Amino acid sequence: MKRLRRIIRSVQALGRELSGQPAAARTEAPAIGLALGGGFARGMAHIGVLNVLEQENIPVSYVAGTSVGALIGAAYCSGLSPSELEEFAARARFKHFAQWTLSRLGFASNRRMIGFLGGILKVKTFEELRVPLGIAATDFCSGEGVVFRSGSLLDPVRASCAYPGMFLPVEVDGRLFVDGMLAYPVPTIPVRKMGAERVIAVHLKGTWTNGGSGPRHVFDVIGQCFAIAQDMNYGVWKQAADLVIEPDVSGYKYDDFQHSANLVRAGEIAARSALPQIRAWLKTAERPGETLAHVHPVVATAK
Repeated sequence: MKRLRRIIRSVQALGRELSGQPAAARTEAPAIGLALGGGFARGMAHIGVLNVLEQENIPVSYVAGTSVGALIGAAYCSGLSPSELEEFAARARFKHFAQWTLSRLGFASNRRMIGFLGGILKVKTFEELRVPLGIAATDFCSGEGVVFRSGSLLDPVRASCAYPGMFLPVEVDGRLFVDGMLAYPVPTIPVRKMGAERVIAVHLKGTWTNGGSGPRHVFDVIGQCFAIAQDMNYGVWKQAADLVIEPDVSGYKYDDFQHSANLVRAGEIAARSALPQIRAWLKTAERPGETLAHVHPVVATAK
């Protein structure tokens, strides 16, 4: 008898689908994906966003990260608590990621990240993560955007953080990779492909020349060029987002790790301003007749 009832329900559901009648109301929360963009030291603002989502019990089903977003995403998905993330931010410095070198391919190697990541990550492979993670990088030869989702975490994170001109390209499985910002400034498309039904993009808007004061050195020239290119491609990744959170990181330089506490706070302020929109998604799932159709993205900023 139970088997017969299951068959009848299946036939009824198929009939509704074919006739266009609405299905039963959805009760589960939508799968929320978090896309963390690049920004070097400014990326400490990502921690503030994560802190708020954790404090407010907002479920995050998927994370994708580019550059510093890949680094912080890996730490979060490996199981670091909000307090541990802030401790990481407080002690992170440029010297932990870079070692100056003489090379025709860049000024520094980021091999130091291997030891640094080994000391903070609670697991070492994608398969062990508590939250599914995608790490975006760019194939140096083809220009193709690649999203790592299996195997060791260390080299994909290094590849995603290999800022061209500053850091040497990173070899992974016989291919050379550079910073994921070239292909996915904010990896909204990858996280949606991972299965996210609602996508929160964290965009660290800012210039490297700090208010038109002019470049200090070649890294400012390279960084400003990328900032311009990122702004020009703003609409591409934004279309795959339901909500864009933009912490106020203006006035902070790419290497301002000593101001991590302020950057974390900027992320918290921006995330709290976005909470009403996020909570609306969760309430929508409880209301009969509502759907999770993709809508024009909302941009949440806070000064």
